[in-house]
Amino acid sequence: MEKKNKAITAMDRSGSFRVYMAITTKMADDARKIHGTSPLATHLLGRALTGAGLMGLMLREPGFKLTLQFRGEGPAQQVLCTAYSDGAVKGYIANPQVDLPPKTDGSPDVGGALGIGVLTCIRDTGLKEPYVGKIDLVSGEIADDLTAYFFISEQQQTSVSLGVKLGEDGEVAAAGGMIIQVLPDASEEAISALEEWLPKMPKITELVSAAETEEEEEAAVKKLLKDAFAGLPQEFEMELLDMPDIGWKCDCSEERLEQVVLSLGAKEIRNIIEEDGEAELTCQFCRKRYRFDREHLKRLLYESVKRKMN
Repeated sequence: MEKKNKAITAMDRSGSFRVYMAITTKMADDARKIHGTSPLATHLLGRALTGAGLMGLMLREPGFKLTLQFRGEGPAQQVLCTAYSDGAVKGYIANPQVDLPPKTDGSPDVGGALGIGVLTCIRDTGLKEPYVGKIDLVSGEIADDLTAYFFISEQQQTSVSLGVKLGEDGEVAAAGGMIIQVLPDASEEAISALEEWLPKMPKITELVSAAETEEEEEAAVKKLLKDAFAGLPQEFEMELLDMPDIGWKCDCSEERLEQVVLSLGAKEIRNIIEEDGEAELTCQFCRKRYRFDREHLKRLLYESVKRKMN
């Protein structure tokens, strides 16, 4: 069956909580292919991409973006994801071949892969300076850390669920996520109904697997929402707000990589020309290679010198 990506935003009938959900199977598998990740790294990167993508959709305004950095002392070292308000997401893991034994319950040791560390969230919403929030990693399991981030850094009562399920061949068989945020005027009855239902809700990967039996992406994500909240009383049933797209997209370009070369300064560019005659840079997100030959480097050297003079 063809892998899917699709997101949905909804609100309960009482206006007490807002929900962001997404099927991200294709996005997680795209990342696996691009970075050649081990099974454990696939779980880790897939969860982080999904969480970042959902938080990116929460920005709403065009051009806004969000970056999540999970940096730990574990063998994975770092996972960094950038998401935009239009649903475009990209990311990488510093050690794509990280491998650890599974936990005693048989689940992947995502928390052990990151270890003790820090979660940094950077929101660029068009202001002079971006908003930066930091917390210590709670477990390294990504969803727990994001739940804690919303509570500690933004004083927002939030529940985050993320999941990746692999097939026997290591491909991503199902991936998805959900963020539930309690709104300021939430009724006590709605909160109680939600708190009672959440422990009974099926795992996100089970919900995604069932939803992806639908042929159309929109039908799949509607089924995801319906199945996830099937146990809520009728007065708190979910009402659809929007169905934005979500998926892997890297916005790297030759122009952006030129800026990286220029940041080296005239002296270093001159050394590269004299010693190597060319330079090759690789985008850390999509692994695309950009080659700068001697003539191109000379033009950048001229630009660097001109900038310094001005």
